[in-house]
Amino acid sequence: MRAPGFWWRTPPAAPARLLQPFGALYGALTLARMRRPGAKAGIPVVCVGNFVAGGAGKTPTVLALAAMLAGSGEKPFVLSRGYGGREAGPLRVEPGRHGPADIGDEPLLMAHRVPVVVARDRPAGAALAQSQGASLVLMDDGLQNPSLSKDLRLAVVDGATGIGNKLCFPAGPLRAPIAGQLQETNAVVVIGAGEPGDAVAGLALAAGRPVLRAALVIPPEVGARLDGVSVLAASGIGRPEKFAASLRQAGARLAGERHFGDHHAYTARDVAALIAEAKALGCTVAVTEKDMVKLGPLWPDEEGARLLFVPVSLRFADEAPVAAMLRQALTGSGTAAAAHP
Repeated sequence: MRAPGFWWRTPPAAPARLLQPFGALYGALTLARMRRPGAKAGIPVVCVGNFVAGGAGKTPTVLALAAMLAGSGEKPFVLSRGYGGREAGPLRVEPGRHGPADIGDEPLLMAHRVPVVVARDRPAGAALAQSQGASLVLMDDGLQNPSLSKDLRLAVVDGATGIGNKLCFPAGPLRAPIAGQLQETNAVVVIGAGEPGDAVAGLALAAGRPVLRAALVIPPEVGARLDGVSVLAASGIGRPEKFAASLRQAGARLAGERHFGDHHAYTARDVAALIAEAKALGCTVAVTEKDMVKLGPLWPDEEGARLLFVPVSLRFADEAPVAAMLRQALTGSGTAAAAHP
């Protein structure tokens, strides 16, 4: 599903105004749900969510935090709902055994780097993680889910799009009114540059919430392979334009773009169409790491040279405040209480 274009138009367009009463009701109900008390997990819970529907950069943020925590001697487990997968869980993801149809594409991607538990029942998932040795849980999404008590709540914002027209779903992309969501958040992570992200940063600072700046970067060795290369950018993510922009920044020449819906379940027909188009354009197919976990098994070996997956990693502008927040969450003196002054 692609977000409607009017979500990102300011001032709000006519369709948004017509839907605004429904959005106000939806946002009020979501905010009331966010404020419910959650169950204690027995180990610290760090939630990485976002204010809006759609992609904002949660997965690379989770992976960056996992790497920081593992580097300090912790054993983080990611807790995911497993969006797009048929398994309800709780279960620990095994990349050699589970596929994206079982547990979703993002959990499978992350499981190659950090232990991942998939569970629609978040407290049950946290309990499984703890039983398998987790020292803390990194909750991927779930900022609006009250089932687990959270020791640190981080909201990820795309600097290029921010919060769109500032209205709640279905009139706009917000899941609940921004002022109320900021009250239930401990810090905001703004990924990439842009006036929309700066505007959200201003709202966060005015509400007394720290702003952490970050950027998505392509590994140098991958960037070297992309420089000057003609590519067909194929992606099934929430913000495909971000992937295209990353390719251009790395020096690639975009021969074309193919946008699939977020969490798209690729088929052999999709693969054949991508290969045929790339051959006609005389280029390579560049895909995201998230798409690669689904496309890779379907891609013919004889066409392997025509497929290039482009991983990105998140880099904080300053890791010191992030590390301090994580230490506070781990020691039980976290900033969660700051969300309820």
